Amino acid sequence: MMEIEWRDYAHHELDTTTLYSMLALRSQVFVVEQQCPYLDLDGLDLVGDNRHVLALHQQRVLACARILAPADARSPVAIGRVVVSDEARGLRLGVALMQQALSSCEHYWPEHQQYLSAQAHLQGFYQQLGFTPYGDVYSEDGIPHISMQRGPSHA
Repeated sequence: MMEIEWRDYAHHELDTTTLYSMLALRSQVFVVEQQCPYLDLDGLDLVGDNRHVLALHQQRVLACARILAPADARSPVAIGRVVVSDEARGLRLGVALMQQALSSCEHYWPEHQQYLSAQAHLQGFYQQLGFTPYGDVYSEDGIPHISMQRGPSHA
């Protein structure tokens, strides 16, 4: 059984080695494994109040999620770049990672909904965590996605 250390970093708290490990994992899964050439480094990792939730084993990132702070008082928090390394799949790190990310959202932005753009085949996974789909399935970088939301409503 792997010993997992959970970290919730503001972007300015990331050291170079951890940042590199996180970005390498995202590139390995999103670009190489999913054969989807896209620009992962979109300029949002190191700005504002954005956060990163990481699962570490021996100082190596096994899973991570990026949390984009809400743009204003009525905007949702966006969870994205949710990824688990191939060596850690089957350990239920995806569920634990999302629980950590949701806990971070609720701690830092309790009055905001959470939003994510889910790969369509993972809709059921996110629904088990309280997300509701809305809108139609759309293509993002050639992969079917669906918008999902969770949390307090400002209706």
